[in-house]
Amino acid sequence: MITRVYRATLFALYQLCIVVGIAAMPLAIAARQAGFTLPVHRLLENVEGAYEAAQP
Repeated sequence: MITRVYRATLFALYQLCIVVGIAAMPLAIAARQAGFTLPVHRLLENVEGAYEAAQP
């Protein structure tokens, strides 16, 4: 039961991170033009790895 809740929570977190990444796209474009990047890709990779590791 706990693992099911854990996986569901990770899935929701992963989906939320994707939405935040899409919503932050204009800010990321502006930041890249200013010369630096936002580390959203690292956040997505970490959450995705945790979600995949929790799969049976």
